[in-house]
Amino acid sequence: MIFDSFTEDYDSGDGEDLGRDAVLPGITEGEIVVIRSTLRKKNISAYTAGGRIVVSIPARMSKSDERAMVPEMVAKIRAQEAASTMSESDLATRIDELLRELAPEITIRPTMVTWRAMRERWGSCTSVDGTIRISDRLKGAPSTALDYVLFHEAIHLEISDHGEGFKKVLARFPSADVASAYLDGYEAAETALAMPNELKKLLNK
Repeated sequence: MIFDSFTEDYDSGDGEDLGRDAVLPGITEGEIVVIRSTLRKKNISAYTAGGRIVVSIPARMSKSDERAMVPEMVAKIRAQEAASTMSESDLATRIDELLRELAPEITIRPTMVTWRAMRERWGSCTSVDGTIRISDRLKGAPSTALDYVLFHEAIHLEISDHGEGFKKVLARFPSADVASAYLDGYEAAETALAMPNELKKLLNK
């Protein structure tokens, strides 16, 4: 799932042709992926996919140009994400709105709501101290998907398990199917992007 993208022109010089994916040195592998494309002659594009920033550059771009231009593209993506990301106080406010509208019987409110780097979960709640953590993969996500996760975790403030009581309350969320489909698709894209090229080739046969 691609959220935002930028494209810039590049005047290619005498560069190296690595012919394979690369990751910028000094950056955690998997967060930013640099793809050298033989089909790309001048343009450089950057977009978010599967929880990563993917930068596609011409195959023959020199390493020095790569080191200079890729961080600029990454900075643009991150700046746009930051501009569209709800603050943590806004997340708490939105939880209050969702509970008032969909589950007024739940009167407990979180003591703290934070964005957290989580790759295995979309969110988590510690009912003992009332803290809720939301995966930063949801920054810039459609509001329906984010609301669904916020409502899910907010219910856990009062109902700790996923039993029938929890399911009945969660079922009140409108467009739950749409939100679930988005989250499932995001995880599928994330898994596909993380697969080794050899495995991708086998699956595409």
